[in-house]
This record gives sequence, structure tokens and C-alpha cells, in this order.
Amino acid sequence: MLGRRDLIKAGMATATVAMLDSPVFAATPVETVRIDVRNEVGPLDHIWSRCAGSDRAEISLREDWRRDLDRFHNEAGLERVRFHSILSDELGVFPFGAKEPNFQNIDSVYDGLLDRGVQPFVELSFMPRRLASADRKFGFYAANTSPPRDLAKWQELIGLFVQHLVKRYGASQIRQWYFEVWNEPNLSFFWSGDQAQYFELYRATAAAVKGVDPAFRVGGPSTAAVAWIDAFLSYCATNNAPVDFVSTHLYAGDDQKQIFGEAGRYKQTDVIPAALAMVRKQIDATRFKGAELWVSEWSSDSPAMIAHVLTGCLPYCHAMSQWTLSNVYEEIGVANFILKEGDNGWGMIAQRGIPKPTFNTYKLLHRLGKRRLQATGPALASRTDKGVAALVWNLAEVQQPAGLPGANNVRTVSGSAKRMDITFDGARAGQSVAISYVDMARGSPFPKWRALGSPKYPSKEEIAAIRTAAELAPPERRRLSADRVLTIDLPPEGIALIEI
Repeated sequence: MLGRRDLIKAGMATATVAMLDSPVFAATPVETVRIDVRNEVGPLDHIWSRCAGSDRAEISLREDWRRDLDRFHNEAGLERVRFHSILSDELGVFPFGAKEPNFQNIDSVYDGLLDRGVQPFVELSFMPRRLASADRKFGFYAANTSPPRDLAKWQELIGLFVQHLVKRYGASQIRQWYFEVWNEPNLSFFWSGDQAQYFELYRATAAAVKGVDPAFRVGGPSTAAVAWIDAFLSYCATNNAPVDFVSTHLYAGDDQKQIFGEAGRYKQTDVIPAALAMVRKQIDATRFKGAELWVSEWSSDSPAMIAHVLTGCLPYCHAMSQWTLSNVYEEIGVANFILKEGDNGWGMIAQRGIPKPTFNTYKLLHRLGKRRLQATGPALASRTDKGVAALVWNLAEVQQPAGLPGANNVRTVSGSAKRMDITFDGARAGQSVAISYVDMARGSPFPKWRALGSPKYPSKEEIAAIRTAAELAPPERRRLSADRVLTIDLPPEGIALIEI
């Protein structure tokens, strides 16, 4: 799928390396971090917990996907899931010859989420064949991506759908949900209409949602590469269309000339924070100033890059939804691997429930508190109910997953191991600390998988061994020095959570 965007075509001064097998390093540069445990600088909004992405609605009915969701909710605090195609023919919304929509399978999808303590972030897509204006299909599940033949019929369907949700779950529950109109309508394989047709679809859809309850939240334009924001907000202002939140997507390898008007302006690690600062300004220059900004798709497979990007986006976003929570994922087709060298696809939990470094990164992020502490250097520090938790990282430039999950056989990493000297101002000299690590060797399935011969189809026994080896290790116990300094070594891409 070319639309997950041709990430990293420009060359960099990089070394093509395999994922690290050992956390033992030679003499390294020193990175200085300073954290003041006495100085709270405000709330720490867990924008990373509000949502994660998935494939399409039908996948949520799979037992193995639901196990992955349970883990993400219980261990990493996930609140919502976003997926495509809730209205597509795959769920039988319009059975052959039926005069009214059938919501039986949709109920099973949403019941499954709510039973697990997770809400849907409702992406209203794709077009039921009965309402479609053309036979335009996308993906393994052949979703119709054309505009409606009759916009009034689509609007009627949305109204019936939302009324059904209220009857089943109650208005107070639905007021907590978000309704996003379509997915990446600026890409022709997701929307075969033009921009004007999408804006008309948005206005009709928003009116249908608000017609059931004005307190229900609706937003868009859910575009790839932060496109159409100005035009969308201008249209909505002119046509009095409601916008409760703005949603868009962004990947580190998206075309910088398209985003910023200049190619190669930023390193990949800085593209997303810079673009979202721009979008925040666009929103706040309109009548929709202050509207929540949802990045309903982004991705990184590098622990340090995840920490760096999320920290950089804190001033601009209400939510950052990483794509995808699970490798139970079939948007383009069924993956022919569980683990592989290089690009391992989008999922943060590999098939058969194997945690990847990305999932373990979110587990550490979840252990941060809700009050932010003053920190300098590559760190995000917080006060918790029990004390202090600080995440530190060794940022590297890493080629991010390309358009076709699993397409690349190597990962290109530019970075070196570093020694981190972390000073905790205001802490007690000699105070005990607990340190948890995630990198491509620790909190990772790859060393064990390689030791087993890198099997394409691992046995049940091998899967169990890989899964066990990929779990977070118990924290390392250390003490601060007399100068309240902790020194640790991190490989490129590595992160550490320090809890006091």
C-alpha cells in the first residue's frame, strides 16, 4: 500500500545494521540529563494512551486480536481503538435485498471493546455497496471507497446508526466517543471522490450525528500528511459545519515538500512535532481555536523515537494514536511472517501475542505520572503516587516502516551508544532507584528468535520461549551517587525508565 507513504528514500549518512543483540558497549559519548524532583512544571497529559490504531472492524472479532487488546489496555492503559470499515459490506450492514441496515455484527465489534474497558474511536467508513456511486475497492477486504450515490441516503444511514448506538449503549456513553468522518480522503485509493465531495460528505455526516444529540463529538478531515486542514476549516466555518476535533495523520517519512514546502527541512525524528506545531497554528487561527487535535495515525518502531516524538508533540495534541496495536493485521493481505529481519510491519504486538519493543515502550510510558517535572536533555520526568518516574532515551535516526508492512529486510540506523549521566536535583544522596530498559535487545523478541535460527514458522514451544524472552525484565536496582547522579549506558534507540 503505497499510501502508508514511501518512508525514507533520501539517503543519509547511515550504517545498515542488524538489531542489537547485546546491551554491552564500548567507550561511548556522554549525554547529560538533569531532573529537578522539586519542581513541578504542570500536568503531564498521557496523549499516547488515548488511542491506538488497528486494521478494520472485522479484525476486532478475532480471539488473538482481543488478547492483544487486553494486554494493551491492562498493561499500557489504552483507552480507545480506531479502525476502518465499520460500515463496509464485510460486516453485513446491508444484507442482500434488505430494506433496513443490519447492525448485528457492529454490536459484536463494539460489545467486544466495551467489555474490555476500551471505547471505540469511530471512523465512519467505508461505503456500503448498496449506497456506493461506483465499484471502487481498497485492500484485502475490498472496501468500497466511492462517494455515496445519494448523499441523503448516506446521511439517513448515519442517523440510524447513531440512534442504534444510543439505544444500545446510552447517550451518556456515546457522548464520550469520537466520530471521525472517513479515512485519508486526500488519497485516491481511500476516497475516489474529490475534495469538494468529501467536504459535502463531512457536512452531511456531522449533521446526522449532531441530529441525534448535539453533544456528540464529530471531526475530520482525517487526511494523510496533514493535508487539507486550512481548506477544511474554512469550508466548515463558511458552511456552519461543526468541528469538535481536528484529526489528521502523519508519518516521519511523509513528503516534506508537501508538508512544509521544502524538501529535507527536518530530520525524520523531528518531522512530526514540527508539522503538528504548524497544524496547531492553523487551527488556532480560525473560529475553531482550541479544538482538540487528534493524530489518528502515526507510527515508529524505534523506542527512543517514540519517546522523542511524543514529548515534542505534548504542546500541540490531545491524542497520538500509533498504528497499529497488533500484528493481527490484514489491510493489504495476510503477513507471511511472525518476526523477520528489518521492517516487521506496523503492529506493536507481533502475532501469537509476542511483545515487541514498541509495546514495551508504551508499558514504560504508562508508568509515568500525571505531573510533569522540570527536565533538561532527552528526558520526560514526572511525579507519581509513589515518587518520581523519569524516561530517558538515546535518539537515533532510524528508517521507519515502509508502505508495505514487512517489505524491507534491513533497518537503517544512524546513531551510537551513549553513556547517560542523569542528575536528580533535590533527591537524596544514595537513594535507591529501579531502572527498566527497552531497546532492540532488552524487552525485545529478536535475540531469542535469532538464537532459535530465525524460524519463519516457529513451533508452539518456540513461540512460548520467544514470548517469554520478549517481556520486560525485572528492574535493575541501583543507588544515586553522593552527587545524586545515576550513570547508565544506552544503545542507539534505547530507553530507560528510572523510578525513585
